[in-house]
Amino acid sequence: MSSLETLFEAARAVQAKAYVPYSRFKVGAAIATPEGRVFTGCNVENAAYPVGSCAEAGAISAMIAGGASRIGEIVVMGEGEHLVTPCGGCRQRIREFAAPDVRIHIAGPEGIRRSFTLDELLPFSFGPDNLTDR
Repeated sequence: MSSLETLFEAARAVQAKAYVPYSRFKVGAAIATPEGRVFTGCNVENAAYPVGSCAEAGAISAMIAGGASRIGEIVVMGEGEHLVTPCGGCRQRIREFAAPDVRIHIAGPEGIRRSFTLDELLPFSFGPDNLTDR
């Protein structure tokens, strides 16, 4: 199985665990580090809507808790006919741990629908390097 297939299956498995009693819109994310370690996350809602968390944020937290610090590739899996790309906040979270050329694959139940680089999803981004130039 290729690394992309592994990420897809990991995103699918964790998507099923999402806690979404309000929106009923499950999202799963799977991150591979450059070394090939895989970390996953799913969205978790809360009755106070803004307090919920995105799948990408959960996967990044798992990666950091697991001792890794760089994203090599990511799959985000959502439902429905439209592409489920990371929200603005998650694009910025991904930027913190990924290079501009890191691939973000957007998937649906049938497979990968489209792939983007981080730079395509978040052009002219502000990141850690901006703060080292001071």
